[in-house]
Amino acid sequence: MESILFTSDNQTEGKMPFLVEGRHSPDRLALESGIWICAAGSAMLPTNHFAINKQPGWTWLCVQNGACETNFDNQRLKLKARDCLFIPPFTENLSLRSTQESRVIWFSVDGRLANDFMIKMGGIPHRPMKQGALPSQIKLGKHIVQATVRIENVLEASSAQLQQLLWGVLASHSGQPVSMDAVLSHEIAKVVDAMRKNQYQQNFSLSDMAQISRMPVETFRKRFVSEVGMPPQSYQLFCKMERAKTLLKDGLSVKQAGIEVGMSDPYHFSKTFKNIVGVSPSNFAKATKEI
Repeated sequence: MESILFTSDNQTEGKMPFLVEGRHSPDRLALESGIWICAAGSAMLPTNHFAINKQPGWTWLCVQNGACETNFDNQRLKLKARDCLFIPPFTENLSLRSTQESRVIWFSVDGRLANDFMIKMGGIPHRPMKQGALPSQIKLGKHIVQATVRIENVLEASSAQLQQLLWGVLASHSGQPVSMDAVLSHEIAKVVDAMRKNQYQQNFSLSDMAQISRMPVETFRKRFVSEVGMPPQSYQLFCKMERAKTLLKDGLSVKQAGIEVGMSDPYHFSKTFKNIVGVSPSNFAKATKEI
């Protein structure tokens, strides 16, 4: 079966990916909303090179486990587990090499609001961009794949479910309290909201967070990981870097962006930003100015 997204450079047995893919035709309400899922899939990639087929819409691709490397115009991006890649529409000459057996999930979106949606998520229109993904986003992405493949013949139910899942991905990215299952408990939501309240400028310690939740520290930490999918301080850093990306796009200097997210030491901020986003803040700012 021909893949929607992948073309293998090596067609020998054992070098082809195991694929589960589907396409989706939006219903009237989804069309009127301005953005919809048009295709989605998952793949188990053996060690091999794969060409990424040109897509008419934006594509979000995430490595669930394993390790991959992309090549676009001789620029390479290394993707580890829980890294995602934003691929702009009609991107050509993009390849992906799985350096070990890897599982990836992906979905493509279309519509007049797709560009704004993906830029808010962290994409840039003129080249593929890498960033980290929250566990809740990965879980929502898996649900998108399952819904697209399983019920693509049930148009209305499929469109409604996919719209809900798609906006959940953006809500999670924006720091809104999205749980790994449904909604966050009141105690954990209070902590997430406290982080958002001052736009991630404050640095909450683990004990600060536990105090807000009114739980013992270890109980809070375990509960947070269970509901959000990652440790509370890792989540705080992720949200700080997403806020910093927005500030850099708005034209703030690296030093100013660091101060705004509670990191007055430019070296510490730059090192943290690169570890989480995958590129230095100065290179990120330069890339966004090319938009």
